[in-house]
Amino acid sequence: MSRFWSQVVRDLTPYVPGEQPKIANLIKLNTNENPYPPSPRALAAIQAELDGDAARLRLYPDPNADLLKAAIAKTHGIAPQQVFVGNGSDEVLAHVFMALLKHEQAILFPDITYSFYPVYCGLYGIEYQTVALAEDFTINPDDYRGRPNGGIIFPNPNAPTGCLLALDAIEAMLKANPDSVVVVDEAYVDFGGESAIPLINRYDNLLVVHTLSKSRSLAGLRVGFAAGHPALIEALERVKNSFNSYPLDRVAIVAAVAAMEDRAYFEQCCQAVIATRDALTATLGKLGFDVLPSAANFIFARHPQRDAAELAKALRDRSIIVRHFKLPRIDQFLRITVGTDAECQALGDALQQIIG
Repeated sequence: MSRFWSQVVRDLTPYVPGEQPKIANLIKLNTNENPYPPSPRALAAIQAELDGDAARLRLYPDPNADLLKAAIAKTHGIAPQQVFVGNGSDEVLAHVFMALLKHEQAILFPDITYSFYPVYCGLYGIEYQTVALAEDFTINPDDYRGRPNGGIIFPNPNAPTGCLLALDAIEAMLKANPDSVVVVDEAYVDFGGESAIPLINRYDNLLVVHTLSKSRSLAGLRVGFAAGHPALIEALERVKNSFNSYPLDRVAIVAAVAAMEDRAYFEQCCQAVIATRDALTATLGKLGFDVLPSAANFIFARHPQRDAAELAKALRDRSIIVRHFKLPRIDQFLRITVGTDAECQALGDALQQIIG
């Protein structure tokens, strides 16, 4: 701590990102990266950009990333004016909290959810209230009915549980909160859910946030976007242009465009992850784990006879890392990213040895 710190910094409890260790022969199942490489078309677009006129690199990229907005809009059947892009969905979410969720009343989000949400609230001075998940760790939309609020945000599928809220339940939440912005964070929706983006033309209070880090394997380039009513997008643009007018570089823009356009490769990778997830769920079930139903590229599981922290340590000793959250209600769960078939087989073999 320094005497030069502001009071905001003194009071912050920062987000703790997933570990990125440098361990030889590591099986990394802790940060929900896609186990497959990006689209070959994205890689070709990057190479073409690097092989092009080098003088372009002295120039700033397009501050509006119009090519990417057009590609996203075409993919989802909406207008470019309904799309906002940023440096990963975390930056998009940061602007959402400032532009759309900073009001006089407290915002609402689940008690077990993406742990960045309370960090944003602390950074921007936003009051919040958590809404308890049901006993089965699902979101009950009725719990968000009749509660005055300055906005609602939740991931769908939820993180770290992987549980999915049906589209009609989201629509019910929108109808019950017509004077509040409802933000649906769909980082994992491509692995088994139905996007709420088609609803944005019917509800001016809906904003849907996506990332290209997961289902399009571009976590290393940091590209995210939001879709919503043009008035909501304008608010995000105003904050962005008061913070960083050039959030996406030239390479990220062309790669993201190519990844959005390669629908066949995207669907192939998603189906591969889903198949491996189902197989891993079955394997863990045979080993005695309780596994929550997942619509994401990870599973959330606990073993009734084994401590989760001890299991995580035993796996690490075998160069396999998973995520363990030391938080109320979920401290006996492990969040396990779905890797390749070979990685998940190695995980299953290791757990068989550990559990005996």
